[in-house]
Amino acid sequence: MLKRVTHSFFILCLMISASACARGLPELTDLIQKNSPAVVKINTVERTRATSALPPQYQQQIPDIFRHLLEPRGREQRPAASMGSGFIISSDGYVVTNNHVVDGADEVVVTLTDRREYDARVIGTDARSDLALLKIEGDDLPTVSWGDSEALQVGEWVVAIGSPFGLDYSASAGIVSAMGRSIPNESRENYVPFIQTDVAINPGNSGGPLFNLNGEVVGINSQIYTRSGGSIGLSFAIPARLAQDVVAQLRDKGRVDRGWLGVGIQDVDRNMAQAMGLSRPAGALVAQVESGAPAAEAGILAGDIITRFDGERIMESGDLPHAVGQTRPGAEVPVDLMRKGKSVRVQVTVGALPGEDGPNQQAAVNPSNDIGGRLGLEVEEIPEGLKQRLGVDSGVIVKQVVPGKPGARAGLRNGDIIAQLGFEEVTDLQDYFSVVKQLPANELLPIRFFRGGQPTFRTIQIDE
Repeated sequence: MLKRVTHSFFILCLMISASACARGLPELTDLIQKNSPAVVKINTVERTRATSALPPQYQQQIPDIFRHLLEPRGREQRPAASMGSGFIISSDGYVVTNNHVVDGADEVVVTLTDRREYDARVIGTDARSDLALLKIEGDDLPTVSWGDSEALQVGEWVVAIGSPFGLDYSASAGIVSAMGRSIPNESRENYVPFIQTDVAINPGNSGGPLFNLNGEVVGINSQIYTRSGGSIGLSFAIPARLAQDVVAQLRDKGRVDRGWLGVGIQDVDRNMAQAMGLSRPAGALVAQVESGAPAAEAGILAGDIITRFDGERIMESGDLPHAVGQTRPGAEVPVDLMRKGKSVRVQVTVGALPGEDGPNQQAAVNPSNDIGGRLGLEVEEIPEGLKQRLGVDSGVIVKQVVPGKPGARAGLRNGDIIAQLGFEEVTDLQDYFSVVKQLPANELLPIRFFRGGQPTFRTIQIDE
């Protein structure tokens, strides 16, 4: 009898535990059904991407400037297609996605869950945040609502909807693993405090929404860490707070203005913290101050440790670009420092990040128009102050890049400084127009430019 009672009690305990576990799991059906109609699939076509005759294992080892010498003439030209996800934020057809989903695309097609398809215009893109704003022509389209990404907590449930590997409108769920992750982009810039999750995100999910349990968009899925090409439980989303600001600027003016301080920084280790009078490692150690930069004008010195920027605590060096980048140029903000073991506060008038003062690289432009000449680039002389800031003494600055044209396919962005075209130096506007006029068509040619003060060689080809 005792054995039977004990067994029954054990079964009852299991049932209670299972019930408790079930109550702890979120019910996602309504959330997914309600929001899926506003999640879109994005297909893009780049018509003139050249195929390479080099084996893939060698392609990354050979600089662009020399790679074409090892490839046969008359290489096949064929369209390159890619896909991603996005979501509609207004009933009249504004769509948010990732910059890398539409970068270089000649055609962008948006497909809804009910299989309606729309040709999309690129209103603007921002490579630094990896965001893009598209426009489709429609009325009474389904939409999603923005949520407060600042209210997210580690351990909170989140849901992604997108088209991984082309599997349309797939949903996956997980938890927030960490907040404020610093992941520099390929240009070593770091302006996005990513949300890290363990939600299953795969190629094709890029640009899709990340929802909280209220059905609000709190992030835009952007990156994964993977060894296999698929999800291993490390995915990263752009916070909604940052995305809303970027999208609003792209919609209003086709570009994004960011704050600039003009310092080189590094992390604070234990020994440095002790030497500087900090109880523990924290803040951003100023390793270099650019001459004439806002930091220099405010009296910030190399060796200072920035602990707060405009009231926001700086725990790691990567926190500082996040805070400064989201500050409007011209704003005067307090900056708290540790200097020689003492607390110091200075007032800084934030500058404009170089390259952020012109129209966005993919502002709404019809690629068929003869804008930007043979290269599809609008350029102008470099202001003297900007020359000093970037450490260059000649060249022309890119103010606009026309989607689908040679400059866009070469990866140029607004703010880049062109110093060489073909094998000719470009010192000013007159040089630029003279050289462009003489460039041969249908050949890969070297182009040298500066981005953020760093020289880069790539190739460019004019198709005529």
